[in-house]
Amino acid sequence: MATFSKEILSGSTDGKLIIVGAGSPGGGSTIIHTASSTATTIDEVWVYANNCHSADIKLSIQWGAYSSNETNLMEMTIPTEGGLTLVIPGLVMKGNASTALFCAAFAATTSMINLSGYVNRITA
Repeated sequence: MATFSKEILSGSTDGKLIIVGAGSPGGGSTIIHTASSTATTIDEVWVYANNCHSADIKLSIQWGAYSSNETNLMEMTIPTEGGLTLVIPGLVMKGNASTALFCAAFAATTSMINLSGYVNRITA
């Protein structure tokens, strides 16, 4: 029988906001969450972004692995002072012992996008 638990994003310290830095495809990104290394575990990831800057900011999210191109990249514009914007709507990652799966982010303006959220962890 499967078990379910609500977990803090692994890129967060004790549930605190994750402050997104600058970066680019292939490196320098801020880690949001790293999936379990257990093959029978599924992480359902929910992430919200908040823009504290006086202008809209482009946010890029790398899903699954680092890549030097846009293969694993999702991009969106986070409106200024618009409250919480859903940026990862429950996408899933399956545990993998040989390759760490993760999601990471970088922004056009550093230290102005804050991320919060949680993981629904499902283990068989």
